[in-house]
Amino acid sequence: MERVVSEGPASSTLPRRQLGRYLRDWRIQAGLTIAEAAKLMEWGASTLQRLEKGNADRIRTIDIQELCRIYGIPAEIAEGLKGLAQQAAVKSWWHSYGDLIPENFDVYVGLEASAQQLSCYQSELVPGLLQTAEYARALNRLGYPEETVAEVDRRVQLRLQRQAMITRRTRPAEVAMVLHESVLRRLVGGARVMAAQVRHLAELSTRPNVALRILPFAAGVPLGLSTGPFVILEFGSDSKGQPVEPPVVYVEGFTGDLYLERQGDVQRYRRAQDVLQHCALDVQDSRNLLRQVAKEYSA
Repeated sequence: MERVVSEGPASSTLPRRQLGRYLRDWRIQAGLTIAEAAKLMEWGASTLQRLEKGNADRIRTIDIQELCRIYGIPAEIAEGLKGLAQQAAVKSWWHSYGDLIPENFDVYVGLEASAQQLSCYQSELVPGLLQTAEYARALNRLGYPEETVAEVDRRVQLRLQRQAMITRRTRPAEVAMVLHESVLRRLVGGARVMAAQVRHLAELSTRPNVALRILPFAAGVPLGLSTGPFVILEFGSDSKGQPVEPPVVYVEGFTGDLYLERQGDVQRYRRAQDVLQHCALDVQDSRNLLRQVAKEYSA
């Protein structure tokens, strides 16, 4: 018996938009127009269009499975897409690793790649978007000790590929990043790796689309409590100045990730980012500190 995962009034939520985004990308990769793919499904084109935009009012796993077959989507990715289809239509989504969606299916990377602006705070590690290969390799060796050198290298290359969104020549994403000074002082991979990583941060901070600020130890606890690391993702505006998609706050966890879409939640994190930026060093002073710390590691 087919399973109806969701029905009722159309409601655009993060899992539905991610499902639609993946299906659209795979359809294009398969060389099919919306009309052609819809005909193969015995649908009207508008039905597939709503699904790709995350506005479908009824999603069935049997339909997702058939689309995956038509597009030639690999089984492991197809399982992830079926898992996305089964998520409840809620504005705060906790993605527990391995729960319906396979653990190796990365929801966040697909979301990040679509963003035009990222506002971030990190208090523990250099974010993936700003990591050097050796820094990323040191972390992956610790995180996945059972993997071979080739498997770790594959993870590192995938992480480096993500960085194209901020280094590409055409419409690179805008990044406003606050790093706590502890990120610079926490040794990952040894002094040589840290020296290169911190120099890399200083170099990235010269890009016009990257505003990198360091929150020094001397700033204390500006919010009076710890927010933990977070990313606010925004997706640009249409010709009428309206957001293409609602902004999303991403909070990474050890056993799963939290995605927040409610306006009040997003606004609270925006206020936190404003306070952290205000208390951080300005961009030039932050760059100076980065270069100083790099020299200390190289000494």
